[in-house]
Amino acid sequence: MEKIIERLIHNLTHAYAPYSRFPVSAIVELKDGRLFQGINVENAAYGLANCAERSALFSAYSEGVRKEDIQRIYIYTDHDYFVSPCGSCRQVMRELMEPEAEVVLVNNTKATKTFINRDLLPFGFSKEDL
Repeated sequence: MEKIIERLIHNLTHAYAPYSRFPVSAIVELKDGRLFQGINVENAAYGLANCAERSALFSAYSEGVRKEDIQRIYIYTDHDYFVSPCGSCRQVMRELMEPEAEVVLVNNTKATKTFINRDLLPFGFSKEDL
């Protein structure tokens, strides 16, 4: 996990967060060991911004990855507390990752806190609801 945390920290330097000044880095880890990175990218038209978690997941999906391939997602911020994914990211994670996939929060002390995807969004909206 130490190598992934170091990669998360380096990846944070690519974030584009001039408005919130709150850069976020994410890495999706597949069951076969492949990694897909993402960072938050903001825009002056705030609704056009994209979070790191969604950037990493969309990057993985763009390469043909599907939910059954994903083991976990790591989310890093340069703060001494843990930052949870926003509601939009939780909804996307609920659909694009298996319910039992891990969500690992990492803070700037390299401490981690792990959750199970399904626990972050109880009663999430899904294709079964359509």
